[in-house]
Order: sequence, then C-alpha cells, then structure tokens
Amino acid sequence: MHRQLLLQLLQQHSPADPNEQAMNQATIAFVEQYPDCFERSLLIGHITGSAWIVSPDRTQTLLIHHRKLDRWLQPGGHADGDPDVAAVALREAQEETGLTSLRLLMPADGTPAIFDVDVHQIPARHDVPEHLHYDIRFLLEADPDEPFGVSDEIKNIQWFSLEMVDNYTDSESILRLIRKNMA
Repeated sequence: MHRQLLLQLLQQHSPADPNEQAMNQATIAFVEQYPDCFERSLLIGHITGSAWIVSPDRTQTLLIHHRKLDRWLQPGGHADGDPDVAAVALREAQEETGLTSLRLLMPADGTPAIFDVDVHQIPARHDVPEHLHYDIRFLLEADPDEPFGVSDEIKNIQWFSLEMVDNYTDSESILRLIRKNMA
C-alpha cells in the first residue's frame, strides 16, 4: 500500500505537545481513510510536504513570503500523488528557494523522520473550496550564504535568526517549529 511509509512515519513521530498530538492522530485517520490522500483533487484536504530549513549552526531559519497567502511560511507544497513526503518537502524547498545546498537531516538509520505535523485550513480560491492541508514537515539544512533563486510563488525569501521570527509571524505552527529547533 502506497500509504504505508507515511503511516509508519506518523506512528513513529513524537509530537511536541497535545495540540500536535491531536493533529498527528487526525492525519493518521485521514491517511487511513482516503487512498487518494496525496492528490490535490481530494477537495476536502490532502497531504502536503514542508521543509523547516535551518543553518548548520541551527541559529537561523529560512522563511518565504508566500504570494497567494501573503504570509511568512516555511517552504512546502502539494504531494501531487507522490507518497514520499520527505522527497516532496525537499523538492518544494528547492523549487521555492532555488537553493542547491539543501540537505534532508535524518537519524543515523538513514530513514527520514518527521520533524512536525500540522493540520491547517486553506481558504477557498477561485474554483477550489476551503480545505485542509495535512502538512508533514521535515528538517533540512542549507548554507545561509548561498544565493536564492527566483520563484513566481514567492514575494520574498529571507534567513531569520530564531529570535527574530516572531516579529514576522504569530503563527503557533511556526512558533512550535522554533521551539523544537531550540530544544
């Protein structure tokens, strides 16, 4: 079954708090219920993959200012049928930032590990109704001195010190990622 790898990763994930635990459980239930969970054509919601990108010294993170959502976020996007959500996160990060030094950080066994799970509402836009993104987030590392590429989806890309991020967003989801990074 093409959902087994993701279900295994979700079951092995250790959420940071009760809120993330509830989202992790909701994501497991969603993936078990919908064989087409990786397809954006599933209009009630779908799996997305995101990258929490940090500098090698873990003092900075990279955020993008998303053009459509008009918010600072971590890079990420739709799986579009790909059940390898870690590969989705890496691909989306490369496409949105243009960075070539991106590296997926994994435990010693070489198996990707989920860094964070978040379920959030996406507003209706054109012919796409309001829906949920079941966002699976992975930890990536990149060189903060590498120049960025250009993406039509992005208004801005910037490295932030972890202490400065809350000046640009009050998203509990992003703040949880920072707390995990600093732990």
